[in-house]
Amino acid sequence: MTRGRAVRATGSRRPALLRAVGARIGGAVLVLWAVATVTFLAVRLIPGDPAQAILGGPGSQAPPEAVAAVRAEYGLDQPLLVQYLAQLGRLAQGDLGRSYALREDVVAVLARQLPGTLLLAVLALAVAWILALGLALVSTGAGRVAGAVGAGVEIVAASLPHFWIGVVLILVFSTGLGWLPAVSGSSPAGLVLPVLTLAIPLAGFLGQIMREALLDALDSPFALAARARGESEAGVRLRHALRHAAAPGIALSGWAFGFLISGAVVVEQIFARPGLGRTALAAVTSRDVPVIVGVVLVVAVIYIVLTAVTDLLARIVDPRLVDARTGPVPTAAPAPAGTAPVIDPAAAADAPAPAR
Repeated sequence: MTRGRAVRATGSRRPALLRAVGARIGGAVLVLWAVATVTFLAVRLIPGDPAQAILGGPGSQAPPEAVAAVRAEYGLDQPLLVQYLAQLGRLAQGDLGRSYALREDVVAVLARQLPGTLLLAVLALAVAWILALGLALVSTGAGRVAGAVGAGVEIVAASLPHFWIGVVLILVFSTGLGWLPAVSGSSPAGLVLPVLTLAIPLAGFLGQIMREALLDALDSPFALAARARGESEAGVRLRHALRHAAAPGIALSGWAFGFLISGAVVVEQIFARPGLGRTALAAVTSRDVPVIVGVVLVVAVIYIVLTAVTDLLARIVDPRLVDARTGPVPTAAPAPAGTAPVIDPAAAADAPAPAR
């Protein structure tokens, strides 16, 4: 009977899982369409003639015949709706077009610039996580004064703009102390200042989220039960509460990665580092529409994929995030003889109240 009930429960969850996957895919397609549409319209609002930009800008003094030929070649002489539908058709086939300024496929341009930006964002995310966890642990376990100081540091760090942090780091560690290069080259030392510039604001934001989650976890029934079993406060924090405190940060990591890539536009410019951000800024300046659309779509795809992955990881780390209708039923863990049973920590928050 138990086996049959388990089979029926698994079968009832399958349609819900398929609906969730279908909704996720449909939402991703809708987001990509909206991003492509908004980008197409926003680029058209930039002052200037794209055909003139292709020929070198207004200073090139290109003859009207050359401008007309470029408009015809790139379809810029067509009505706006025709241009929009043509762009959607190309994007649906995976064709991002050719760069107006660089005269090469946009895919090749992005493939050349994307790895450097991804490396910068991944390292910054890792450093932000380390700093945020450290701030959360210190501010919740070192007394009221230390907690207030830690909370203040998190708020200040989260409010600092990237360009200000970058300039201060250059003045202190490059110009003043001479420890690190101001221009980010290919050496590992050239990554330190750009990574810190990106990581500090994110660490402040994630630290606030993790500190609140850690405080809630330390007051949870499973933490009280662990203390009752004789575990030390450090053991309760590191073995039990920290896992639950990390779940909200993991769930936000997809958004955080998109935040870091957008911040790379400023950071790569400050440290003269090649990457997707500098490419996007140059494309906006030269009205290179295919490159602008390609960069925005790549960032959107990265955001969508990472949001789905981090949502799954957060549910694995903290099963309480699973919907109660499809998630596991909270059960009592077997207790040694002579002791009271302890509710599974991962599901204690969702366990129904006992009948009176």
